[in-house]
Amino acid sequence: MALILTFLGTSSIARSKIAIAASKLLANQGKRVLLAGLAEPTLSILLGTSLSPDPQEIAPNFQAVQFVSSVLLERNWEEVKKLEAQYLRTPIFKEVYGQELVVLPGMDNALALNAIREYDASGKYDAIIYDGRGESSTLRMLGMPESLSWYVRRFRQLFVNSDLGKTISESPLIQSVITSFFNVNWTVDNSAQPTNQVNNFLEHGKTALADPQRVAAFLVTTPDPIDVANSRYLWGTAQQVGLTIGGAILLAADEENSNLSAEFTPLPITILPDVLNGEWQPLIDALPNFVEQALQAPKPIEIDVHNREVRLFLPGFDKKQVKLTQYGPEVTVEAGDQRRNIFLPPALSGKPVTGAKFQNSYLIISF
Repeated sequence: MALILTFLGTSSIARSKIAIAASKLLANQGKRVLLAGLAEPTLSILLGTSLSPDPQEIAPNFQAVQFVSSVLLERNWEEVKKLEAQYLRTPIFKEVYGQELVVLPGMDNALALNAIREYDASGKYDAIIYDGRGESSTLRMLGMPESLSWYVRRFRQLFVNSDLGKTISESPLIQSVITSFFNVNWTVDNSAQPTNQVNNFLEHGKTALADPQRVAAFLVTTPDPIDVANSRYLWGTAQQVGLTIGGAILLAADEENSNLSAEFTPLPITILPDVLNGEWQPLIDALPNFVEQALQAPKPIEIDVHNREVRLFLPGFDKKQVKLTQYGPEVTVEAGDQRRNIFLPPALSGKPVTGAKFQNSYLIISF
């Protein structure tokens, strides 16, 4: 399993420079590194070479790849057809080719996340540096396992409780008709098989995201107040998807702008020199220890069963900007444009919320 590292902030060039420097640093340490970027020219220009949809060697231990959504869609479409053939006697997608498909808005995030998952599962890399858009869309991409797991839980249960679900489970005739169309003996019980497969995939994603040794992000900012405000917003929003923010990075020509510590407390701030005349080494030498800082960073969520508390780290937000609702075994927290559904452990499941308060950037929910 690889360390997956990404950078958040409004300056795309600064993010890309730091992503390249981080890749070079880890490769120099003997780690097998994959730098993954989007279908944009920035990385190619900074690296001085063209990139392709397949990994190519940039330096020893250092490969780079460009995520081209249309290519990823075409490759994944073949996998969809294989999956369909497992469940349908007469597949309907076999005559549709990937080249005919159009990438829908938002699908590029899902394709990129799946590509990262596949590269991670390949075992070929010790670190994957993702140079994405560095804003809310990247956070929504990384938060997909969390949000999709809610839909799977809710809609499967709705189907089981629906008249259709009950009819299938109680009617031998309908089961026989469905069995004649599908390759499996389809009942409400065994229809959970593909759902369980999806659940396993999502749980692996959620587990990885919750582990700062597996997935972490760092804020990239400038001294500009608007840039700082945007970085603080991304910091708080990242907590909603369960992403650990390990620190803040300021790319500057000197250290005169080092008075931003109050804006990002308790995160450490690393001031980096810019790349001048193609000299990367000063920037590489000044990089922080990413894993060490991520492990020391505040956890996005802490559940204290003994004291019946859930603590959410939400920097950049106040109580007026947060909405809290409860439905069954879950509590939903809305902050910014992100919604987090917290699936409570058995000891707290079903217990009503008795209070909520903000304290030192934490939303503390009591049961």
